[in-house]
Amino acid sequence: MLFRCLSSQAQLLTLAAFLGLSACSRSSSPATSGTEVSPLQSTFNTDWEFVRDVDTTMGPSLFVRADKSKSWATVMLPHTPRLEPVVTAEKQWQGISFYRRFFRVSAADTSRRVAIRFEGAMNEADVYLNGRRLMRHQGGYLPFTVELTPYLQVDAENCLVVKLNNQDNQAIPPGKPLKDLDFNYYGGLYRPVQLLVQDPLRITDAVEAARPAGGGILLHYENASAQQATLHIQTEIRNGHRTARPAKLRTVVLDADGKEVASTTTDAPLLTPGGATSVKQTFSLASPKLWSPSQPYLYRVQVAVLDEKGNSVDQQELTTGVRTIRFAPDGFYLNGQKTRLRGTNRHQEYPYLGYALSDEMQYRDAWKIKEAGFNFVRCSHYPPSPAFLQACDALGLLVMNSIPGWQFFGDAAFQRNSLQNVRDMVRRDRNHPSIVIWEAALNETDMSKPFMDQAHQAVHEELPFPTDVYTCGWMDYAYDVFIPARQHAKAPDYWHKYNKQKPILLCEYGDWEYYAQNAGFNQTAYSGLKESERTSRQLRGQGERALQQQALNFQEAYNDNFVGPAIGDANWLMFDYKRGYAPDIESSGVMDIYRLPKFAFYFYQSQYGPVPDALGFGKPMVFIASYAQPTSSRQVRVYSNCSEVELQLNGRTLARQQPDKDRYSNHLAHPSFTFTLPKFTAGTLKAVAYQNGKAAAEYTQRTPGPAHHIQLTFDKSGRELTAGRQDAVFVYATVVDAQGTPVPDATSAIQFAATGNAELLGDNPVKAEAGIATTLLRAGSTPGAVSVTATASGLPDAKLELRSVKPQ
Repeated sequence: MLFRCLSSQAQLLTLAAFLGLSACSRSSSPATSGTEVSPLQSTFNTDWEFVRDVDTTMGPSLFVRADKSKSWATVMLPHTPRLEPVVTAEKQWQGISFYRRFFRVSAADTSRRVAIRFEGAMNEADVYLNGRRLMRHQGGYLPFTVELTPYLQVDAENCLVVKLNNQDNQAIPPGKPLKDLDFNYYGGLYRPVQLLVQDPLRITDAVEAARPAGGGILLHYENASAQQATLHIQTEIRNGHRTARPAKLRTVVLDADGKEVASTTTDAPLLTPGGATSVKQTFSLASPKLWSPSQPYLYRVQVAVLDEKGNSVDQQELTTGVRTIRFAPDGFYLNGQKTRLRGTNRHQEYPYLGYALSDEMQYRDAWKIKEAGFNFVRCSHYPPSPAFLQACDALGLLVMNSIPGWQFFGDAAFQRNSLQNVRDMVRRDRNHPSIVIWEAALNETDMSKPFMDQAHQAVHEELPFPTDVYTCGWMDYAYDVFIPARQHAKAPDYWHKYNKQKPILLCEYGDWEYYAQNAGFNQTAYSGLKESERTSRQLRGQGERALQQQALNFQEAYNDNFVGPAIGDANWLMFDYKRGYAPDIESSGVMDIYRLPKFAFYFYQSQYGPVPDALGFGKPMVFIASYAQPTSSRQVRVYSNCSEVELQLNGRTLARQQPDKDRYSNHLAHPSFTFTLPKFTAGTLKAVAYQNGKAAAEYTQRTPGPAHHIQLTFDKSGRELTAGRQDAVFVYATVVDAQGTPVPDATSAIQFAATGNAELLGDNPVKAEAGIATTLLRAGSTPGAVSVTATASGLPDAKLELRSVKPQ
């Protein structure tokens, strides 16, 4: 998020005294896309104190810094109440926790509006200031703002306390007790917090304003094309002064290079004390660059409130993409072009940290989804972090935003909260160009028709536009688009014969039908496989054959989804994750919980390209889905987005051939390539992919030898390790042979150590899985050099040098 400092030095010094910060404090996140915030604010994520599992009585001692009755720990946000084991019979932590923050306010700031905004507080939050409870908020996935101004102590220490309860509560979606839930919701202040210090004459917040199609800034395009687009901007201004105030609204649209392409200044009606008004502005953009997955072009919109002297007293900046969407029974149309939705599902969980991800970690997840070849992601089964949506805007990922819910339909209180989730989700996220559809439905839940009607209507009331607004639900009622899972229908036809005049999008596939319903009913070749062999739930450590089976399952299902009217699909799923109802990892991800790819990752990557998009994704690629071991199959499957592949063994060409034409490939844009080896021969397999007769990509797989040493790498995925943000990266210790080939059957216990301003999180030592042990490295408060070492019995030590950087 980009924020600007006030031009008045006096105001800056007042703010500095208030926050205890430098005179010009500005956030370090990327430019906001859809999420609206104040120009003057602190991220307010440092110097918190935390305690859990203590007496829940809200006594006076909670608000006294000198209190020694509880073991307060100093923490930064985002924060998780407990580092959770990756696999354990013990359930994740649930209970009561407290966060508190001391701060001071100068007398000069009493004329300003002071509030605090929580992006995510799980799951029920009671907010207190100086012993007074100001708000109770129910729901852990969407933001809320608390007004502090009337209750502040001037020239004295204030104490803000947040009491959090993430125990089961059937009134708060998802509602289902954690022990029965198919995902985990964690605890804590797990998303950023902002302290807002605003002029009383200000732009409102859409969620806080709580008015249909109101509050904050609302963008909408009409008649958008490559020739012209009409941009409508509605901005709500509130007057918190005790007297009426005139105001103007100055709005500027900038292109990606910062060049002004449109601007206007509009008089607002005279604002009565405490009154609010919406100012509408219209812009004509000539020859706009359209936003799409292949070219996610973003404009910047700057909106400033001017007082009667022409001074800017409040301003916000957000990014926007010019695009049109249309869902029809015959397809999804983006900017008038029929576009197949090629998607995945994503849970936001990390090992150890649960939900407490930095903005950079959110970006890296989006990067991996794009890198895997997907153009679409479903936010299963709750609204994601605004930072993830901003990354989708920037990287070019189409998004289905979803309310919290899974197989549970609660009482009237639950339904009220769920419908409020629908509205708050739309209000928070309505300006993101990446969001093309709203899942205003409870996943796999037997909802009532009145509830579905209200949820569908709520989206359209919040976005009252004749085009570009679509709802969806897993039941074929009320919603604009029908989104069943593949397994919700029976084999072998599934949804091939769906003939209603409604778009159908398969929101899950590739897992359950191979796990629990006589997997492979569609494939006679599977008849001899054991249930454990034909499932898509395969850990990386389960071996080559398991990973090949998972990849084949996804390929078979994805290919089959092209039969019939489905306009696209989203596989289950991108990353392995933990569940409340089972102690093991749900392992149908195409990457594991540590974000390491399985073979299926490369199958999907092969379905994009081979012409790179504007960001470089979709380049020519080729991958050999084999470890080239004596136990490996003689049938070698190769994934590529090119037209021909040559397979060499120890420098000798075995074959150069066209893509497969089997039942698993006949509808694919880029079928796989299957080669048959005459016999096993140790050495080097090399695949060379050709496009237009020229070599375009190659991949080498050597037969692994004995373990020789460790290679250390870390996962960057478009973002450096960033200091002062609770940012963490995966560090991978790969056991390799003398030639540097990973040894996939290595299970060495690897001990990690780190020096510099950083810390290691989670298990240590870590047992290698499929030759790789993973640790999580979190940057400290200041940038600088960091060193990680890895040691294992019988192997030389390995060392990795990296640097954490300043926030962007």
